[in-house]
Amino acid sequence: MITLRPYQAEAIEAAETWIKSRKESAVLELATGAGKSIIVAKIAEWFNNKTGLKVLCLAPSKELVEQNHAKFLAIGGFASIFCASITKSLSQNVVFGSPQTVLNSIDLFCERFALVIIDECHGITPTIKQIICKLKEKQKHLRIVGLSATPYRMNDGYIYQYDIKGNPVSPDQTVDPYFHQLIYSIKAPELIEMGYLTRPEAGEVSADAYDTSGLTLNRMGKFDANEVEQAFEGRGRLTSAIVSEIVENSRHSMGVMIFAATIKHAQEIMENLPPNNSALVTGTLKKAEREKIIKAFINRQIKYIVNVAVLTTGFDATHVDHIALLRATESASLMQQIIGRGLRLHEGKRFCRVSDYAGNIERHCPDGDLFSPKIKAKRKGESEPMETHCPLCKAVNMFSARKNEEGYGVDAQGYFLDLAGQRIIDMETKQEYPAHYGRRCFGQIVTGKTSERCEYRWSSKKCFECEHDNDIAARYCEKCKAEIIDPNEKLKIDFKRMKADPYTLSTDAVKSWMVQKWQSQAGNITVKIDYTTEYATFPAWYFPTGEAKHGYLWRDLCKATVGRMVESVEEFVDLVREFEAEKPKTVTYKKNKATGFFEIFAHNREEDVLNA
Repeated sequence: MITLRPYQAEAIEAAETWIKSRKESAVLELATGAGKSIIVAKIAEWFNNKTGLKVLCLAPSKELVEQNHAKFLAIGGFASIFCASITKSLSQNVVFGSPQTVLNSIDLFCERFALVIIDECHGITPTIKQIICKLKEKQKHLRIVGLSATPYRMNDGYIYQYDIKGNPVSPDQTVDPYFHQLIYSIKAPELIEMGYLTRPEAGEVSADAYDTSGLTLNRMGKFDANEVEQAFEGRGRLTSAIVSEIVENSRHSMGVMIFAATIKHAQEIMENLPPNNSALVTGTLKKAEREKIIKAFINRQIKYIVNVAVLTTGFDATHVDHIALLRATESASLMQQIIGRGLRLHEGKRFCRVSDYAGNIERHCPDGDLFSPKIKAKRKGESEPMETHCPLCKAVNMFSARKNEEGYGVDAQGYFLDLAGQRIIDMETKQEYPAHYGRRCFGQIVTGKTSERCEYRWSSKKCFECEHDNDIAARYCEKCKAEIIDPNEKLKIDFKRMKADPYTLSTDAVKSWMVQKWQSQAGNITVKIDYTTEYATFPAWYFPTGEAKHGYLWRDLCKATVGRMVESVEEFVDLVREFEAEKPKTVTYKKNKATGFFEIFAHNREEDVLNA
């Protein structure tokens, strides 16, 4: 029996509430060590028990797939694994899989998959997006929930559009976020305060650090390989001095993880470590050898483990109490994942020392707080932030400038100007065109003892009901609460809603029909017709004789299909078989609330159409 920690129960409840009430995707921010595996398991278990539908749990590595699957079994559930390097099975309602293996066999995943849970969702990839797109084709109500300790990406910023309070994330902190909203957050400092994690300490380094000032990112968002080699490889004296300091500072440490820049660099580090107490792990090692080294480290048979581009996620050795960064990390997310390897609780472990010899803390956490990285989105074609004065409250905002290849002028309020000094109008939005990506002023208007954010917006969406200007991402008007939708689009939605209601009288085109002779329970011979329209499929029965209503419908059917009165069921069925009767162009019908059967009212009336 697994006892949930209070915050774990809160996270699960937040996910359940969101899934029940919202269709949009959601993110849970859960610090490393928060126990994401148990939260994944509990959400999957609840959803399957509640709906009877299937759940797909994705994780980026074989190790995480196995770890999450094992936790689901530990809570007493039954689940399958769909990962090429383990096994491929879809026998259970909850499936733990690796993205590429799932995508390669996506046709095997049926419409009953109604929830996708993504572990380490900051690593949202085109593969995962394809999987979700394919599943949505089969299950339009598919729910998406992601979990991550670091819900942000290099250049793209935060991966969600709305923060935990439902406010839009500032445009300078996110670009095209995949997820809709952050619905729960528990950060490392909170877990440390609660006693669930070990506190990290950024240890002072007296040895000279590697010079990473010349590193530049390539188009893939990685540091240029040649520049990395120049910065880290062949620095014999420097590397020797750094490793000597690490050894000296870890005399009383239980386990030391050293992160190297390249394989050659890692080998140079190994030359300066105690040979009988150290090992190197890289992605080129054979599986058995890699697992042997990791096992030896976890069992504390060796003290130092050097790695290159591995052991950053899904690796847990609780005794690690010294993290040494001898590589430059491109993203704050990766740095946080690395530091997280040393935060697990372990007997006798008071804190985890973090030694940075590559300028990572200064690069990503300029204020020195390891848990408050500076998150900034980088838009394509952006220049330096521009100073923009709010015309309403006079506050000065710093927004990322738009590309200005035409060389337009820009006024103090941040709008593009033509040659005549007039503000340029955006032909698509019909609004004055801002020279930056800012949406709304961040200034505060103080009234008495309270303050509210300034209402001025450079880019907005007007409510068609009350004409209030809303954020361009808003779905509902913040003033009148009406759904913000174009009147013509609203007509289309209302029309579809009306068509989706089977108890509303509808006249629809008949796409197909199937006619057969039928004997009722009372022994009466009838014509049964199975109709298919764009909105429904249902049976109807016709009686050549009987009460007035049946007589009228029979005559109307004959007129619509044959053009004359037909006297018997047998004759009508024969005419259909001989193609001398054509299906009605339309049928007018609705469902009877008392009987649960569809009733026919007429044939060949004018089809319902949207008058937009």
